[in-house]
Amino acid sequence: MYPRAYIQFLIHFHGDRDYFECHEVLEEYWKKTDSKNKDSIWVGLILLAVSTYHHRRKNFKGAIRTLQKALTILKKQEDSVKKLGLDYVQLLQIVQDRLNLITSEQFYKSFNIPISDPHLLDLCFATCDQLKFQWGKDSDLTNINLVQRHKLRDRTNVIQERNQSLKMRKEADL
Repeated sequence: MYPRAYIQFLIHFHGDRDYFECHEVLEEYWKKTDSKNKDSIWVGLILLAVSTYHHRRKNFKGAIRTLQKALTILKKQEDSVKKLGLDYVQLLQIVQDRLNLITSEQFYKSFNIPISDPHLLDLCFATCDQLKFQWGKDSDLTNINLVQRHKLRDRTNVIQERNQSLKMRKEADL
């Protein structure tokens, strides 16, 4: 019923609090299914995860910028939010509250995305259990591999893809 990438997103958001991975799995799905649509629900959720990642790292400026974009998109996506088993009104309130928290440069606190579909919630709980994640547990702020993941990851593939894309653009210009 729900895309596998979306379930993975929810598991990482609530299970291991790996917001970087949330971004990765959902961005890959978005690129395959709706990449031309910058107002896609997927982009809104990706930006929510990115903002949360920035906030946890105390990058308030980046967190504000991405969360404002997420809020703008989510406000346009009421039907999509509901079809994804989320409580639309509660989600917008949480995002607005997060924006206020970040704007006043208050420290990061873990939070949950409001899931209204009990079957989705059961699936998420069961998947977390299989992965040995605890649903809704606070983020481990001492885990440098989680908090600074973007700095520690292997970027070889990203660099190769960028170089290949640059080469293709240069050849097209000739």
